[in-house]
Amino acid sequence: MIALPIVNWTLGDPALTYGIILSVLLQTAAVLSELLRHWSHSKVLTTVLIVAMVTWLVEAIGTATGVPFGVYDYTAKLQPQLAHVPLLIPLAWLMMLPPAWAVASRLVGRFRGPAFIALSALAMVAWDLFLDPQMVNWGLWEWQNGGAYFGIPLSNYLGWFLTAALVTLLIEWIVKPESFLTKPFILIYATTWVLQSIGVAILWGMPGPAFFGFLGMGCLLLLPVLRGGKVQA
Repeated sequence: MIALPIVNWTLGDPALTYGIILSVLLQTAAVLSELLRHWSHSKVLTTVLIVAMVTWLVEAIGTATGVPFGVYDYTAKLQPQLAHVPLLIPLAWLMMLPPAWAVASRLVGRFRGPAFIALSALAMVAWDLFLDPQMVNWGLWEWQNGGAYFGIPLSNYLGWFLTAALVTLLIEWIVKPESFLTKPFILIYATTWVLQSIGVAILWGMPGPAFFGFLGMGCLLLLPVLRGGKVQA
């Protein structure tokens, strides 16, 4: 995030796109390598397949029908694409869902149940308070009718919540994941929070989305500390 403005200023828009792709690939690799420390290879592979297939399908339906996010289109900047959905998009979901699960489990103390699913989805929505305005600003996708949240329709955030909840529910049913050490994933979520806050507010000049993203992700991260409860490992 911090390096992307420098890449954009010095090398131009094409280099920015490659920088985004590289950052997603690196974070996805970090998340998967950490998952492999705690889950079997088969569980991790099943998780990857569920996340990739479900999120791609929802995005494909979304771009074709406007459901569940609203009416939007991806531009040609992110390639390759399948059914007008960049293949990088499922990886972006994959790189943040396990950190969201860690945030949720830290709050409820377990890796299952309605509260865990809802908080996992909320952690993803909080990240998108940064992400969607930023990606629209970079010209990676477009909302045809704009929206109330810095040009983003509120239906988008309902769609994010439902999609993240669906994926988490499927992981719970099919993978039946064991608990994992949450601290590395909390660190990934917290690092994303800090870098997005700085990058979006200062380097990209979007203080509004930065403020709400800072509040959203920050509250989920700091709530266990603020309420005086024991932080889960």
